[in-house]
Amino acid sequence: MPTDTATPDDLAHGPGWICVAQVRPTTGATAHLDDMVTVRADPGESELLQDGWDQADIVSESELGELDAAGVPLRPAREPRSRTHRREVVPVRHHEVIVAVVTRDTGRLVGREASMLETAYVDAAEDLFRMVTDGTFPPAAQTGEIHTGPRAGDGLLRLDADGRVVYVSPNAVSAYHRMNLTGPVMGGDLATLTRKLIADPFDAAELAARISGAVQGRSSLRMEVEVRAATVLFRALPLRPRGRPSGALVLVRDVTEVRRRDRALLSKDATIREIHHRVKNNLQTVAALLRLQARRSKEGAVKHALSESVRRVSSIALVHDTLSLSPDDRVDLDQIVDKLVPIVAEVASAETRARVKRIGSFGIIGAELATPLVMVLAEVVQNALEHGYREPRTDAEVVIGVDRSARSLDIRVVDNGIGLPTGFSLEKGAGLGLQIVRTLVDAELLGSIGMRRRDDAPGTEVLIRIPLRGRT
Repeated sequence: MPTDTATPDDLAHGPGWICVAQVRPTTGATAHLDDMVTVRADPGESELLQDGWDQADIVSESELGELDAAGVPLRPAREPRSRTHRREVVPVRHHEVIVAVVTRDTGRLVGREASMLETAYVDAAEDLFRMVTDGTFPPAAQTGEIHTGPRAGDGLLRLDADGRVVYVSPNAVSAYHRMNLTGPVMGGDLATLTRKLIADPFDAAELAARISGAVQGRSSLRMEVEVRAATVLFRALPLRPRGRPSGALVLVRDVTEVRRRDRALLSKDATIREIHHRVKNNLQTVAALLRLQARRSKEGAVKHALSESVRRVSSIALVHDTLSLSPDDRVDLDQIVDKLVPIVAEVASAETRARVKRIGSFGIIGAELATPLVMVLAEVVQNALEHGYREPRTDAEVVIGVDRSARSLDIRVVDNGIGLPTGFSLEKGAGLGLQIVRTLVDAELLGSIGMRRRDDAPGTEVLIRIPLRGRT
C-alpha cells in the first residue's frame, strides 16, 4: 500500500510502501519466514512496487528493460532481489482506480520440472491475477466467504471456453467418484456430466446452469448438492483475463462427513433440549403436588417444610427450563436469578416485605455450575429473609452483589437485618438450608463460603467464591 493512501501515523515515517496483509502458501515453502504485516518496503523494493502502480499493469523482476523506438534500452533490466525467489507486482484495481498492489513471491523452479497439478494451479493464478489488475476479480456480485472459502485441498477442474474439462485434479476425481461417476471426467462437458449424476432435477438444473454461467462469464455463489450417499460443495469461478473468455474454474469439496457430523450434532442438541424440557415439566409437577400437600396440611411445621421443598424444586426447574431453550449447555444466570427472587420472596414471611435486588452480572454459566449455584443463592436469600428480620420493616433490603473475573465468581449477599447470633459458626450450623449450602459449595462448586456480621452497618453478609478457570 502506498503512503498516499495510508493513515497519518504511517505518513509520519515518510513516503514509502507498507505491507497491510500477507498470505502464506499452504502446500509449499514460504518466501518470507517473518510476518511482513506493517513492514515498510526498503528502497530496493520500492522501485518495482512503484512501477506496477504507475503502469497499472503487472510487472516482474524478470522483465527486460525499456526500449526506445530503435530498440535501444532506456533502462536496464531489473536485477532479481533473490536468487531463490522471483517477485511479481500485481496492481489491484477497484472501480477503475488502482488502490494497492499485490506482490507475488514464488520460488525459482531450478533443477525440477513442475507437475501437471502445479502447472494448472499456476496457470489459473495467472488468469486470476490478471483479472485483479483488470478490476474484474472478485466479481462485484460475489460476497466474500469467511468460514467456507476455497482451500488448497479442494478438487480443481479447469474448463475451456466451451465448458469442457481440460484439467482435473486427483481430489476432483475422487469427489466425482463419490458422486458415482464411472467414466472419465477429462474432455467432457462438465455441466452435462454433472447434471446426470444428481437425482433431484431442480438441483441438477441449477448446478448445471451455474457451471455454464461461469463459463460464459457470470459470477456464481457456492452451492451444495446431495448425490446419493455423498454431499459435495461446488464453486464456479469465471475466467476472463483482459476481458476475453478463458473458461472457468470449478472447485469441488467432498463434505459428506462434515454434514453427517452436523446432522448428528443437531439431533443430539435437540434431544438434550427435549430432555431438559421434560425434566422441567416433571419437576413442576412435583412442585405442584408438594404445594397441594402443603395446603392440605394443618401442621405449621409441615407446611413450612413443604413450602421450602417447593421452592427448591422450582429453583432446579428454572435451570432446566432455561437449558431447554439454550442452543448449548450454557445459561444466562442473570435471567434465572431474576426469576428466582420472586419465588424466594413468596415463600419467605409475608410480613418481612424485604426488597431483593441484584448488582453486577453473573454472565453465562455452564449447566454443571448453574444448578448448584442457583440452589445456593436460593438458600442464602431465603435464610436472610426468614431469619434476618424479627419484625416488619419498610427499609428491609437484601442485595446480591456479583463480581466476575476470568479466574473466579465472587458473590456477596448482604442484608440489613439483625445480624448473626453470638457464637454462630457456619460449620456447626444444624439447619437443613445451611447443610445444603455447605455441601453444594464444597462438593459441586469446589468453592468457599463464609458468613459474618457486617462491619459497616447492621446485618449479615455471605461471601461465596467459585473458581471458573477451565469450567465455563
